[in-house]
Amino acid sequence: MSILLIEAFYGGSHKQLADLLQEEIEECVLYTLPAKKWHWRARTAALYFMQTVPANANYRYLKGMKKLCNYGFSLPSSQLYLFGLDPFCLLKQRRLCISWILFASSVLNLTELIALRPDFGKLKKVLYFHENQLTYPVQKCQERDFQYGYNQILSCLVADIVVFNSAFNMESFLTSIGKFLKLIPDHRPKDLEKIIRPKCQVLHFPIRFPDVSRFMPEHKLAHLEKITGFRGNEDTYLFRCLPFQQKYRATGSLMKTSSSSPESGLCEAQSGLCTTQQERLQYPLTSLEKLNKSKASASTNQEVPCQEDKQHVTFNPCNLLSGTDYQQRPLHIVWPHRWEHDKDPESFFKVLLKLKEMDLPFHMSVLGETFTDVPDIFSEAKKALESSVLHWGYLPSKDDYFQALCMADVVISTAKHEFFGVAMIEAVYCGCYPLCPNALVYPEIFPAEYLYSTPEQLFKRLQNFCKRPDIVRKHLYKGEMDQFSWAALRGKFRSLLTTEPREDL
Repeated sequence: MSILLIEAFYGGSHKQLADLLQEEIEECVLYTLPAKKWHWRARTAALYFMQTVPANANYRYLKGMKKLCNYGFSLPSSQLYLFGLDPFCLLKQRRLCISWILFASSVLNLTELIALRPDFGKLKKVLYFHENQLTYPVQKCQERDFQYGYNQILSCLVADIVVFNSAFNMESFLTSIGKFLKLIPDHRPKDLEKIIRPKCQVLHFPIRFPDVSRFMPEHKLAHLEKITGFRGNEDTYLFRCLPFQQKYRATGSLMKTSSSSPESGLCEAQSGLCTTQQERLQYPLTSLEKLNKSKASASTNQEVPCQEDKQHVTFNPCNLLSGTDYQQRPLHIVWPHRWEHDKDPESFFKVLLKLKEMDLPFHMSVLGETFTDVPDIFSEAKKALESSVLHWGYLPSKDDYFQALCMADVVISTAKHEFFGVAMIEAVYCGCYPLCPNALVYPEIFPAEYLYSTPEQLFKRLQNFCKRPDIVRKHLYKGEMDQFSWAALRGKFRSLLTTEPREDL
């Protein structure tokens, strides 16, 4: 192993990235803490990892050993023995010197960890920012909140390379350092932005897009068939992709995409690269006949696919597929974000309640992870909007999650805090029409057509979509998603995690 991955908040996008790097990059070892009580992870994770990560003599990167290795490799092999140097030993030692890298997210106080574990000090240290605390929208500003942003600044000073998942994340952090440090009453440090900026770079969060064609509802597949010209028989579908979707083999491995038409933006199947679906569609009840059978089954107290438990309203295809034509079905709105105040669920539910007051038809799925403190608005909204709910709660199964996204029409963000937005990109990948604030990272990710500036604009867009859901169901996304795929970013991450340590050590 050569890469030490440390994740102090092992959940959500943090977990997704850590798992991806461990699976895709050779010789990684991962140490984590569960994604609970974020503030305590930021305060105490360094002490935990100081005791948990075992000591390893190979972590020690000695200046003398590097000079010896460099000097040895500048000599012919025949002369190495004259100096008592074994070339095979040198090769091994040189590899140990240059291969160890410490990769951690910015939740970890890297400064504390390096002080507590001097053997880590000589490693190349890469700090990855999923978010930054200098611009985090706290509910109540208190003096103790200062420590989180301050710790991230210190971690940047200790790190060799600082990586941000978006340009917005990087610039909002760097340009806020000066203002943030003015909170210090006196003896303020100077020019920290100038010191940190040369270490910084943007490397988008990599997403490993799965094959979701088996989850696509009939109307999406029919639309793709119409515009691509690909048709399968009654039992077989040729594999096809969304306008921005990577192709996968049946095993899930990535396939190369052909050149796309600049007008349609569609991926075209290459000869020999199409796969066949052994089953027409995995998603149930794609015809009125099957729907009627399901209702009959329910009336006789047989097994029913739509049940409710104490915590969640399960995904309900019976309600979703009501009607003989998909164009007659209500608009399906999905909100797939963390259940926390920085995602501004209040604004989202306020808009939906207004739609309900106007008797506009819509369905909704509220997904996303929950943590210790859940805003009260969720229980209130669930009660008020219960008749429109198809699913309510976190879906731990990736298949279930992507299935829910594939069945939705519109994905909404009302976030006050977003530096990348994995959930939004995944939903768009699954064919959802995105509506995002014209702020934060969203203008960097999505074309202007999908941005709104006020809650009133969001309401008007949804009002029109509720009246004419066919507008979004026939729409082809006009942005690019390939740039966020692991296939596109793999080489950059490998390069980041294989370069040599600092020369000044």
